[in-house]
Amino acid sequence: MSNFCREVVTLQLGHYSNFVGTHWWNLQDASLSYDAETPPSEIQSDVLFREGQTPGGHVTHTPRLVAMDLKGSLRTLRQEGNLYDAGTDTSAATWEGSLMMHKECPPQKNSFLEDLDRLDKGEILAQDDFYSSPRPQCSGAASVDTVNSQLARVQKGYRLEGSVKVWSDFLRIHLHPRSVSVIHQYNHDGEAHRLETFGQGEALLQGPVLEELEDKLHFFVEECDYLQGFQVFCDLADGFAGLGSKVTEMLQDSYGGRGILTWGLVPVSHPDTTPMKELYHVLNCALGTVSMAANSSLFCPLTLRGGLGRRPSCPIAFPHLNYNPSLWYHSSSVLALALDALTLPYRLKDSAPMWQMADTLAASGRKVVAAYGAMPFPMMHGASLPDALGDCADALPWKPLSACPEPGDGRCYSQLVTLKGFEGQKLISSLAPGTQPATPLHNLHSGEDVLESYIRSFYPRSPLALQLVPTPSALTPPFPQIFSHFLTPQGFLQSQPLPPGSQAVSLAPVMTSLQSGPAVGLWMSELHRGSSAVDIRRSAPSFLSQGPEMADYKDTLEELRQLGHCYRDDTMCCSSSEDNDD
Repeated sequence: MSNFCREVVTLQLGHYSNFVGTHWWNLQDASLSYDAETPPSEIQSDVLFREGQTPGGHVTHTPRLVAMDLKGSLRTLRQEGNLYDAGTDTSAATWEGSLMMHKECPPQKNSFLEDLDRLDKGEILAQDDFYSSPRPQCSGAASVDTVNSQLARVQKGYRLEGSVKVWSDFLRIHLHPRSVSVIHQYNHDGEAHRLETFGQGEALLQGPVLEELEDKLHFFVEECDYLQGFQVFCDLADGFAGLGSKVTEMLQDSYGGRGILTWGLVPVSHPDTTPMKELYHVLNCALGTVSMAANSSLFCPLTLRGGLGRRPSCPIAFPHLNYNPSLWYHSSSVLALALDALTLPYRLKDSAPMWQMADTLAASGRKVVAAYGAMPFPMMHGASLPDALGDCADALPWKPLSACPEPGDGRCYSQLVTLKGFEGQKLISSLAPGTQPATPLHNLHSGEDVLESYIRSFYPRSPLALQLVPTPSALTPPFPQIFSHFLTPQGFLQSQPLPPGSQAVSLAPVMTSLQSGPAVGLWMSELHRGSSAVDIRRSAPSFLSQGPEMADYKDTLEELRQLGHCYRDDTMCCSSSEDNDD
């Protein structure tokens, strides 16, 4: 652990956000190093993790996290966790009369959670479960025998698609007892008492819910020496959009000057959906985007849907991923892998804090940005970065992650591109004297120059920031096995598919882009049209039953229209009436 660290507190608001967050924390945990002799990684883990101690004196590293969800959403996970379990206290049992006990069988754990329990108890997994050949390692990976290193060698290839019901079914790390907050007013399952509308979520942040959130936040914030800010993962299509709007407003009021990066998360599909619920989803997205963008340093929607309207196009397809868009366990893993790169700039040693990253992207007050990603980044094993980018000369390798296709006209107000995971590959071309370079990229002398020249061939005039980090994302169980058979265990491409039974992909190179440009304005204009075209008093009168008022609802839709107008060329973000000429 380094002496100087700019800490980040993470909030996860909603069930899908906790799905994404669980995969994301699993990725962070897999990259932790517990070996003092291992060379330090350029990624600073204590930005996210806090060091503590159990009553038994064991040192722990737990996420600096507050995760909120609804009643019935935890299954096998205890709200207070198991890390500091002091046993059952029976001192208060003073009743001497007869007792009748009603015992409910706990939900059955899947094979992955059962193996985790065995490892926590100090048991050793059977040797038949391990790879016979050494697993590829990246710099900073653990070499001592830990839960991480054992899981990294497991060959079972957990198939959890049929057993994952909630996010805790694949959570591989221990959480602090103050991390999980359950909202008991609403149910996770069933038909009654569902958190479906923006107004319901807004009304939640008061009384006991507010007090508990403030208590948890103060616990994590007060132990920080150099808090740089908060990253918020929030469901955008249900009532958590309203709760997230109030939470980000509270963060802005209480911790002014700190960065607030908010990621609005939307699954490809919802279980048991109806046309009315789909309408609710669109309205929640519209209201949540305006409110959370206003209260955040930067707001980015994240989804694999083809759009946020009621009739989106097909889900986003990636050339080297075979994922099931309807499975939250799958789609959330893809977004988490993207977030591992998107959040990297403020998690590096000696990096600029997140508010500077937000200021760079939020040009002229345009605080809504779009994300794009290549998971994995398509690079042939043994090739160079100029080779890989030369193969993508006609089109950028990434796909939309915000339901916001790129316009293809080279217009962009600001852009941050991150490439991670090229460890063991060459960043520049090794040309023999007198050899003619295959492309201009092969004639450059640094990886930064190669990547910048490539991006500028598509965006010649836009401000551009680059981040290159050799460390790949570590994909230990229970990350789903959704990768093409043409990928090596290190995540690089090869010309022939691997034979059945080969070692799974355990490392992944990733390229992402955060952009502010006219395409974001088109996306918000479409969202405005989809929400304002509905006569809400006639089509969905119950949506406003708990707020907002009709006048406030119309004002918010007008703010969304004006926000989209800000992304026109040479237009400054403002709320003045001079934009009413549409």
